[in-house]
Amino acid sequence: MTIKKDCTQVYEIEKKKLKNLLRHVQKVSLTTDMWKSKNKKFEYMVVTGHWIDGNWKLQKRVLNFVHIRPPRRGVEISDAVFKCAKEWGIEGKIHTISVDNASNNDVAVRLLKDDFGRCKKLLGGGKLFHVRCCAHVLNLMVQDGLKEIVDICENIRDSVDFVNKSDGRALLFTEIAQHLQIPGKKLLNDCRTRWNSTYEMLSCAIKYKEVFPRFQVREPFYESCPSSEDWEKVEKVCRILEKFYTATHIISGSEYPTGNLFLPEVLKVKKLLDARVDDEDDFVRSMITRMTLKFDKYWKECNLLMSIATILDPRQNASNRIRLP
Repeated sequence: MTIKKDCTQVYEIEKKKLKNLLRHVQKVSLTTDMWKSKNKKFEYMVVTGHWIDGNWKLQKRVLNFVHIRPPRRGVEISDAVFKCAKEWGIEGKIHTISVDNASNNDVAVRLLKDDFGRCKKLLGGGKLFHVRCCAHVLNLMVQDGLKEIVDICENIRDSVDFVNKSDGRALLFTEIAQHLQIPGKKLLNDCRTRWNSTYEMLSCAIKYKEVFPRFQVREPFYESCPSSEDWEKVEKVCRILEKFYTATHIISGSEYPTGNLFLPEVLKVKKLLDARVDDEDDFVRSMITRMTLKFDKYWKECNLLMSIATILDPRQNASNRIRLP
């Protein structure tokens, strides 16, 4: 009980400090995301506040964790976010909100715009209030593209699970890799809903494409060994996804402003899609087509602030000019 009491006291002290700090902040942008508990039985919405301090440094603080029971309707999300803002005394200081692209979030944003709009302080009358999560848009694009090799991904995922779930099998796999003079490294499991972790899994596994067949000979219960044709497809896919991976990493930064970086990275992705739309491989063309459809859908809804931030960045000079399509 003493530990619990001490933790609660520390929380209340820090909360009071943050609340006092937020009194002097002019504008706060909010982001929301869904986090799962370790056993994946509970999902929590985390609400984070972002602002520029007096020294022009980007600051962020987690403001609240909210357990929202399924089906997590938009009205419940909206109520939770507004309650959080009101609790911190920032309901009249909200600048923008970034959320994942889901229908319930669209409903929540509409309701929140009305709630926060009553203060008559939303930028542009609320027209710039909703900022779609750029990283999530890229996630949706890649998830659609990966459907072209879903069976291959499953084989590699099963292979990685099979090796990692047994110390003996992991040791055997490492010994084979060492015999082939391939630097030993633990195979990476992925999270199905996070494409970047799937990319990391594929990129790691492909280094051991010569190990898996030899491992299969020595392990009779291993039945999901990818073929050489599968690995060829994975190599091509990884070369494409590398651009998305880099873009996601850049625009997902939380320690520095990213609004000015969004447009250049998105245009790099657009150029990649345009360059590969007539690829000689059928599955690559199909993959690019899927991703382009998703890109076009969300590009039309891009927040104007993102373009303004890029245009006002003096580093986007004549030699590196952004040309809008």
